[in-house]
Amino acid sequence: MSDETEVMIGLETHVQLDTDTKLLCGCENEQDSDPNTNVCPTCLGHPGAKPRLNEKVIEEALKLAEALDCDVNEDVFFSRKTYFYPDMSKNFQTTQFELPVAENGNFEISLEDQDIDIGIKRIHIEEDPAKLDHVGGDISNSDYTLVDYNRAGTPLLEIVTKPDFTSPQEAREYLQQLERVLEYLEIYFSDTEFSIKSDANVSIDGGNRVEVKNITGTKEVEKALSFEISRQKQMTARGGEVEQETRSFNSDMGSTTSMRKKETEEDYGYIFEPDLTRQELDEERKSAASEKVPELPRQKFSRFKEEYGIADKLIESLISVPAMADDFENLAEEHEPELVASWMTGELKKTLNYNEVSYEESGVKTEWIEYVLELLEEDKISDRNAEQLLRDLVEEPRGPEEIVEQEDLLKAEDDEVDQVVEQVIEDNPDAVEDYNSGEEGAINFLVGQVMRQSGGKADPNTAREKILDRLEG
Repeated sequence: MSDETEVMIGLETHVQLDTDTKLLCGCENEQDSDPNTNVCPTCLGHPGAKPRLNEKVIEEALKLAEALDCDVNEDVFFSRKTYFYPDMSKNFQTTQFELPVAENGNFEISLEDQDIDIGIKRIHIEEDPAKLDHVGGDISNSDYTLVDYNRAGTPLLEIVTKPDFTSPQEAREYLQQLERVLEYLEIYFSDTEFSIKSDANVSIDGGNRVEVKNITGTKEVEKALSFEISRQKQMTARGGEVEQETRSFNSDMGSTTSMRKKETEEDYGYIFEPDLTRQELDEERKSAASEKVPELPRQKFSRFKEEYGIADKLIESLISVPAMADDFENLAEEHEPELVASWMTGELKKTLNYNEVSYEESGVKTEWIEYVLELLEEDKISDRNAEQLLRDLVEEPRGPEEIVEQEDLLKAEDDEVDQVVEQVIEDNPDAVEDYNSGEEGAINFLVGQVMRQSGGKADPNTAREKILDRLEG
C-alpha cells in the first residue's frame, strides 16, 4: 500500500424537509405518528391516484440553489425511477433525472486554514421511501421487517457533488458546513425528527467506484469512508480488484458489507412522470426565493471578523448557532464584543452541551445574559460565580436577579474578605510555614481556601493581595 493513494469521493446527500405535507399528496409530513396513519392512495401508489406537487418544496430547492451558486433550469420535469423494494409500494420513486432544479454549483469549505472548492453537480427533488424496521437484527440478519409508510413521500432535496473530496475528513467537514447553511436557510433543523443522510461514492487509484449507502451523521461519514478506503487498499495490495457494487455501512461494527452489484443509471429505467406537469422556474419565481436567502455562515464570518475583531474560534462558535449569533450582535452594541463572545461561547455553551439542550430551547433570555455581563463589567461578581449563575440559568431558567439574591453570588465586601483571610491563615499553619520558608506556591493553596470559604464571592486577586499583606506585613 502506498501513502500516495489517489482517493476520489463524491457525496449524494438527502435532506428531509420539514414541510407541513408530503411531496405529492396532502398527508401530514409527520414521521413520529402511529405507524401507517399518515398515508393515502397517492403515497401508497393505489391505481388511479394522482399526485399534486407541494410548491413549498420548489421554493426550498431554489433557496438552496442560490446558496450553492447553482444554475437554475428554466423548466424542470419529474421522472419515475424503477424501485422494486418493499419500502416503495408503487414500485417506482418519483424523482428528477433529466432536468433537475439546479446544476453546476460550487460550495467552498474551510479545513485547517485552507479553502477547498467542492463542485455541486446537481440539486434535485425526490420522495423518500417508507421506513423499514428490521426486528431482531440488521438488514442482513433480522427475524422479520416491519414497514411504516408514514415516511413514504417525505420531500427530499438531494445534493450531488462532483468527486472532489480526497479524504474522509474533507467529506465530514463539507457535511458539517453544508448542515450549517441549511439551518441558516431554515430548510433543515437539527433538533427535529428530520434527518440528513448521505450515500458516498469512493474509489482509489482510478479503480471501480463503490457506493456506500445510507450514512447518517457527519462522524459516521468519516468513519464509513475510512473503513471503505482501507478495505479497497488492502484488496488491491493482495492483488485483487475492487468490484463496482453497492455496500451498506454498519455503524455498530464500523464496517461496510456488500448489498448488491451496482446498477447503472440505465438499469433504473427512468421515464418522465406523466401525471406531473412541467414546472416553469421563471425569473419572478427565482427572485422571490433569492430574497429569502439570508446572510450565510461564510459571509457572516467575514463580517464578524471585520466588524468585531474577535478571534476566529469565537466567531466559528457563534455562527454555528444562528440565534446565538443574532443575540451576540445585539449585546455587542452595548458591551465589549470580546467579553460577550467569550461568555456566550464559553461557559454558556458548555453548560448547554452538558445539559443536551439547544440555545433556542434553553429559555435563556438575552436580557439575562446582559445582566451577567453588566455584573462582570461593574466588577460585582467573580468569574467563578458568573459561571455558576449561567449554569443555574440553563438548568432552572428564571430571573438572574432572583438567583443572585438566593445564592448570595455578588462579590464580598472588603471586611468580609478580611475575616475569611484571617480564618484561613489561622486554620492552615502548615501552608503559612511553607510560604515563610520560601515555597511561594503555598500562596495559591491559601487563595484557593479563601475562594472556597467565601463561596466564590472573593476576588482571587484581592484575596492574594490581602494574604500577602497579612503574611509580609
